[in-house]
Amino acid sequence: MLSANQAKDVWNRAVEQTRRRSPASFEQWFSGVQLEAFDDGRLALTARDEFVRDWVKAHFLPDLLANLHQLLGVEGASELEVSWQISGELNRPICNTVTRSSSTHPPPPSERRTRPPDGGPSARVERRSERPRLLSSARAQLIASLNPKYTFANFVVGPSNELAHAASFASAGGGGPRYNPLFIAGGTGLGKTHLMHAIAHKVLDERPEARVVYVSAERFTNEFIEALQHHAMDEFRARYRTDCDLLLLDDIQFLAGREQTQEEFFHTFNALREADRPIVVTSDKYPHQLQRMPERLVSRFTSGLVADIQVPQLETRVAIVRKKAQLEGIPLSDEVAVLLAQSVRSNVRELEGALIRLAAKSSLTGRLIDVEFTKGEIAMVSSTRPDVMSVEDIQRAVCSHFRLSNAELLSKDRHKSVAFARQVAMYLCRQRLKCSFPELGRAFGNRDHTTVMSAVRRVEALRQRDPQVNAHLEAIEQKLAGSDD
Repeated sequence: MLSANQAKDVWNRAVEQTRRRSPASFEQWFSGVQLEAFDDGRLALTARDEFVRDWVKAHFLPDLLANLHQLLGVEGASELEVSWQISGELNRPICNTVTRSSSTHPPPPSERRTRPPDGGPSARVERRSERPRLLSSARAQLIASLNPKYTFANFVVGPSNELAHAASFASAGGGGPRYNPLFIAGGTGLGKTHLMHAIAHKVLDERPEARVVYVSAERFTNEFIEALQHHAMDEFRARYRTDCDLLLLDDIQFLAGREQTQEEFFHTFNALREADRPIVVTSDKYPHQLQRMPERLVSRFTSGLVADIQVPQLETRVAIVRKKAQLEGIPLSDEVAVLLAQSVRSNVRELEGALIRLAAKSSLTGRLIDVEFTKGEIAMVSSTRPDVMSVEDIQRAVCSHFRLSNAELLSKDRHKSVAFARQVAMYLCRQRLKCSFPELGRAFGNRDHTTVMSAVRRVEALRQRDPQVNAHLEAIEQKLAGSDD
């Protein structure tokens, strides 16, 4: 058992070691934290509010505990119990007490011989020696955030996603040409996040030492804002540029309009690209459809490979249902699998959700999952939710009819055939979805709403007097009506 003076000395030295990692950030946060007790395997702390407590617990407490254990010679965090309380009045904040105690508690002779002033060569070596522990903690957090079922082995490949799957597998080191960056585009619930998790799983399985960073665009933005507020940009940039072998960024569309964050990500992108470190980005839109995104970022997204994921066809949906049933241990006949796949067409997530709901009700009622039971449940759900068509659905139907790519439809190309197809798509969106002109302008490559108005009026006029135009429209409308069935 430590005496009071020994415990105080160990505490002060551990706090000082933690402080040296980021002095400015430490003083910002630990001005709102107070030590209440440190004895008999117990560490009691008080925070000014819950926000300070949560931040310190997430960003500083792991290092502080590691330093305490090292000084105490204790293995494992379970030996030290940490408790928190909240109080708006702190008389002895840690950032003040550690400054005063540093002069009254000099380091032992061995430390005095090797520790130069903060910022000297040995201090930098010591800070670097802490990095493996920091990276180990980051790796543990990453693994905890990954869905263990989202692996390449559990991803059902079909015509709608085979390019995205192959490119993702290559980015994870699975062979084949690796494109950098890889931009995966697709609607909600089609498997983009599954592929991101699968990449992380494969890289970590084959290279445990790899430094993988997987975040959403929203989290990247929040971390950037916090780093700005608390003068911790060096740590933020190290995490995303220096201490990163693979960057996985989900839902890049949420960076739209955030100019400072876009600027920071632009430089992060360049740093990783120049170091030949893979970057994988996902979005629910193609790069040129991203709103309020600078052209220099859009051009970088398209400099590698843009792989899209479409709504899976029936055969792929059946395979997805079977795979999900196998993973969840749900007994399912082929007839029921086909029935579910025929009934749910919108996205993979909804298809899997329908299977889980079916299994849950079967378990609760004791009924077998047969065709009759499944039809009843599908009818009940379908009657409460009307089919919803999107702008993207109409764009795909128009592209299929006129044999164009989505990129051509949304481009600035004014060739007569492309321009006419674009006008038809705008007209159908306006007629079927009742979208406003500004909404359609944004959905068609950020065009002015007056351009959309002109296109809609032109197609309306042509439909009345040109039988060929009317035939085109009827063919596309039949295709759309068939997709609603």
